Amino acid sequence: MMERKVYILLTNTGSFLTKLIKLYTKKPYNHASIAFDYELSEVYSFGRKTARNPFIGGFVKEDVLTGLFTHADCAIYSFTVTEDQLRKMYQYIEAIEARKKQYRYNFLGLIGVMFNTPIDRKKAFFCSQFVASLLKDCDTLHFDKPLSLIAPYDLQQVPNFQFEYEGKLRDYPFKNKGAGHHPDTAFRPFQWGNLLGR
Repeated sequence: MMERKVYILLTNTGSFLTKLIKLYTKKPYNHASIAFDYELSEVYSFGRKTARNPFIGGFVKEDVLTGLFTHADCAIYSFTVTEDQLRKMYQYIEAIEARKKQYRYNFLGLIGVMFNTPIDRKKAFFCSQFVASLLKDCDTLHFDKPLSLIAPYDLQQVPNFQFEYEGKLRDYPFKNKGAGHHPDTAFRPFQWGNLLGR
């Protein structure tokens, strides 16, 4: 059975919210995303939906070529999955995308992380909670603590994640050179078929 690489993108954009989180975590990266190609053209997370308001958040397809990402520091890790695991992952994302207006950013969950108290909300995630939930629900990875307590730093500690790159995101040599994708660009399931060779 063929295996595919999936990528974890950790970033520090320097935004007001990430600076606020960093005051507590003392860690270099405070946002987590999952990417399905090494060019980072298919990147998903829970984060801000508008550039000007960090408190309007939800499920987003992220454009690493524009906005806050243009000055971001990052670390990139990869791991391998089977085609069956990859299929489950894209189905998981398609299901959220189909109802994305019902999903919210789990701000209360961030407070729970600070007090080491899990706060689970229906159809609400913060960024690393979303990534961890995707990995667990698709039988890719299991965690020893509640998913609503998983921080970006925890993803760096996963033993079977392979380090790929650390530095300025704009200097990542394999970054997509094509036209940028707006975070609200329509989700295109046929791209997942191409990934799976369908």
